[in-house]
Order: sequence, then structure tokens, then C-alpha cells
Amino acid sequence: MEMTTSVPIPADWPTTEEDARAVQDELRLRVVLDEPGPSPGTGHVTGVDVAYDDERDLVVAAAVVLDAASLDVVAEATAAGRVPFPYVPGLLAFREIPAVLAALEALPVPPGVVVCDGYGLAHPRRFGLASHLGVLTGLPTIGVAKNPFTFGYEEPGASRGSASPLLAGAEEVGRALRTRDAVKPVFVSVGHRTSLDTACAHTLALTPEYRLPETTRRADALCRRALKEATA
Repeated sequence: MEMTTSVPIPADWPTTEEDARAVQDELRLRVVLDEPGPSPGTGHVTGVDVAYDDERDLVVAAAVVLDAASLDVVAEATAAGRVPFPYVPGLLAFREIPAVLAALEALPVPPGVVVCDGYGLAHPRRFGLASHLGVLTGLPTIGVAKNPFTFGYEEPGASRGSASPLLAGAEEVGRALRTRDAVKPVFVSVGHRTSLDTACAHTLALTPEYRLPETTRRADALCRRALKEATA
């Protein structure tokens, strides 16, 4: 496994909900929504995820780069640091971003499209982790979440590839996407520099066997392992 990078909390990191929301409002204006994004099955695709040990005030992030065509692991990196922000729904990115950025920076290869275990535009303030990470890195990002957060949707068809809009009122903020026949859908949203169609196509390309993308499964396993090692 790659060596774990140690992450200091950035000097100017928000400490209050008010500060964090102001940062979201400022950075949200920089989200790029008019690019289709890289085609699925080409280049690299990278999963990021985090694990916490709240008792030790520790967060560990993992980044796992896959070859988009074969889904073989190309590179991986982890980073650990103190939890930089309290738990506040809608502001989870402020707990995760410093460690995730450090893990991405420690990769020896370009990450390509970054897939987050969470949300992009499907967020109460339209600026979830995937959007935040995309704006800060300039990378194309997508969010693939396990639940619909606060948004409504109609069940997509039962077969793999079926989708239905994830709605905030009349606004489509993402899609409920069936990745396995007759299995609960995942919830896909645009982060930065990609379209919703492309994000859904990537998600299907990354789910040949399981409900969740291979990127998320590998990054989840790696950050849990790194957390176990860090606290052993």
C-alpha cells in the first residue's frame, strides 16, 4: 500500500457553519456545467472515500486510480489528519476535503475523472463534495451516492441502466440509476466539468458486478484498511 500522507488542517479553513456556507456560495459560482466530460472507458477514473475514528479525531482518505477500460488498479494513495470541521449535514465536504486533496496529490499518475461517494449538484446548496473537489482541483468529478439525501424520485425501471430524475421541486439535480437488475438504485449527480448523461454512463461502466462503482468499493476498502493501520 502507498505510504499515508500526513495532512495539516489548512490555516484558513472555516471553523463555523456561517464561514463554511460563505465558502460554498463563493466556490459554487465556479462550477462548470457545460462540458460533456471524458468518455467512459477511456483513460483513468479515480475513486475517493474517507473513514473516521472520531474518538481519536482522525480522518483517513483514500484515492484509487483504475484503468477505465479494464478497471484494474493503476495507483493508490492515502492521507490522514485531524478532523478539520464538526459534523453538520450539508457541510460534510469541510470534514473530508483536506485529506482527499492530499490523497489525490500523492498519486503518481493523473486521476482522470474523480468519482465521489456522495453528491455534486444533488445537495441542498447545489454544492456537494464532488462539486467542491472539482472546483478546487479543476478535475472532472461526479457524485454517486447510496441514498437520495432530501430529494424525491420515482422508482426507475427494474432493469440495469433504467433511470429516473432526482428532483428538487421541478429541478433535476441528478438521477436515480439502476446498476443491477431489481436492486436499489444509486443516485448520480454532476460535480464539475461533466454532464449528467456522461456521469451516468461512467457509473454503469464502473458497475459490471455490484451496485456500487468499483472506484467507490476500492477506495472504501483502502481507507478502512489505512485507518485500521493508523490506529493499530
